[in-house]
Amino acid sequence: MLTALFDFIFPPVCHICGDKLLHSERFLCHRCISELPRTRYHIMPDNPTEMRFAGKFRFERATSHFFYAPGNHVAALIHDFKYRNYPSLARHLGTVVGSELLASGWLSDIDFVCPIPLHWWKYTSRGYNQAEEFARGISRIADIDLSLELKSTRPHRTQTSFSHSDRFKNVRGIFRLSHPERYAGKTILLVDDVCTTGATLTSAAETIQAAQPDVKIVLLTMAVTF
Repeated sequence: MLTALFDFIFPPVCHICGDKLLHSERFLCHRCISELPRTRYHIMPDNPTEMRFAGKFRFERATSHFFYAPGNHVAALIHDFKYRNYPSLARHLGTVVGSELLASGWLSDIDFVCPIPLHWWKYTSRGYNQAEEFARGISRIADIDLSLELKSTRPHRTQTSFSHSDRFKNVRGIFRLSHPERYAGKTILLVDDVCTTGATLTSAAETIQAAQPDVKIVLLTMAVTF
């Protein structure tokens, strides 16, 4: 009753256009969701996201779902769930992306969804991990087990101010996989919010494969820079 009263006084609005949401909508109206700039990389062999990781480590396939550019709607949504305390928005976007990939068959062989972790200090400061919330949305809509056994072992500085080569140095050796024996012969969907150079995903994938060589890696980011 209190929630209904609050929604009546302060009706939820779309994070992009500001219009009042219908009862069937959450965070975003259907029109704004449909207009988000999709890459369609999941239906493109040797797509640009795959090319960012080519030759760095062994992986099955990779995709990024939306285009990210400073000032576009995707950038605004990512800013909202990272810095304005909207973890449920990241989870909702996970269900949007997950449902579209599920319909295409792209997720058919995945055994575990594994988000890039935050170090506990940053997690405590923020209160949540946006990549984990995104992964939870995918896990829920696709009915795939969520794995949180990839851990960040030390804090690292934000990647924004680093050069391409320094980004890889900044995240080298920062992850650890607990109970690697559970993943023998399994396919892990490694998930993050934005792909720029791919340094963080590369470090995570190398950690997983070093701990359990008999594992297949599939890569997914919510967005990718041009």
